[in-house]
Amino acid sequence: MPRSATPAPVRHVTDDERRARLVVRHRLAPDGRTDDVVRLADDLVALHSSDPVTVYLSAAARMATPALEPVERALYEDRTLLRHHAMRRTLWVLGHAHAAFAHHGATAGVAAAQLRALLGQLGASGIADPGAWYDEQAARVLDLLTERGPTTAREVGAALPDLAGHRVTIQGGTQPTHTRLLLLLGFTGRVLRGRPTGTWINGQYRWSATEDWLPGGIPDVAPREAAAGLARAYLHAFGPATREDLRWWAGWTVTTTTTALADVGAVPVALDGGSGNTTTGYLLPDDVDPVPDPGPSVALLPGLDPTTMGWKARAFHLSPEAAAQVFDRSGNGGPAIWVDGRVAGSWVQRPDGEIATRLFTDVGAAAEREVAAAAERHRVLLGDACVSVRYPAPIQAELLGSGDIRSGPAPGRGR
Repeated sequence: MPRSATPAPVRHVTDDERRARLVVRHRLAPDGRTDDVVRLADDLVALHSSDPVTVYLSAAARMATPALEPVERALYEDRTLLRHHAMRRTLWVLGHAHAAFAHHGATAGVAAAQLRALLGQLGASGIADPGAWYDEQAARVLDLLTERGPTTAREVGAALPDLAGHRVTIQGGTQPTHTRLLLLLGFTGRVLRGRPTGTWINGQYRWSATEDWLPGGIPDVAPREAAAGLARAYLHAFGPATREDLRWWAGWTVTTTTTALADVGAVPVALDGGSGNTTTGYLLPDDVDPVPDPGPSVALLPGLDPTTMGWKARAFHLSPEAAAQVFDRSGNGGPAIWVDGRVAGSWVQRPDGEIATRLFTDVGAAAEREVAAAAERHRVLLGDACVSVRYPAPIQAELLGSGDIRSGPAPGRGR
């Protein structure tokens, strides 16, 4: 689907309809909630896992009965969800089918680049034949994991002291080589992250050989077929989306993105572009009909939630004022309050366990009550756990220091 040959849009999808679609597809409406956490992850393609808390709170916000245990069971007992590095070198939690699409359609290219970088670092550290050395040491690590089962990086280093004692230079500092090997083996799909070393809020995981954790390993899919599968899943969840939205989200080149859109038969539609202009987005060919109004919806989503991070161009659901309060300078979205398909505020857990909220605009009394109810659900869910947000919203310090919990627009920030 070369740009010059892109057909005319089949219809215009307004911002209102885009918001309605995301409310339905992302299960933000009350009647869309489900306790099937694998289905939740699949509906969002994947759950962000760079911050371990995100996985649990992203699921809980969409569950009929919010709970931590179903996520824990799917990850570590049933193993129907996998934690794996994928698009954009980001850590995700995915169902098996989407893990295969992400791995073969995106991560394999990342792994190749990471291997080239590591071989260069090994050569610079004095290793005469980096390729042979890597193969030998990777086999040692895999043999150890197979023998011992789930093992922490520190335990791997203690068991292989010669490997841990060798260091490579990265960005001006040095790291023990065994941690770099584990990371690369993760990118290649030969190891997976298992249970954390502490509670569910801990981001240090035990490593397992993939064949032991998941008999048969990550399902094999041809790269082009995998990229099409990933594009199809993304457009179902996030469409209509622009070519650049998909390219950014998947970490693809323009060529891979264009090919994937063509392979799924993506249909162009006109999107609101601001100032009376339109831009081109894409939908799946069997998903072009308008969607009905899903009704009111309120959700308190965690930092890096898939909905908050799902598009590169976010103007249809995020005002500039809200963006300045929720997104940091690197583009990481902090905890957000979503009302009717828009980012309408932010929230934070205080040290005493209370959930402080701040709305940036007047959403009406009914929505304010739903915000308060959602905050209470999070408070109960978190219990005694005190979570820290890895990528906090810029407004977080103000919320933590404020003497009251607001459910209305902050002075000077309403609209």
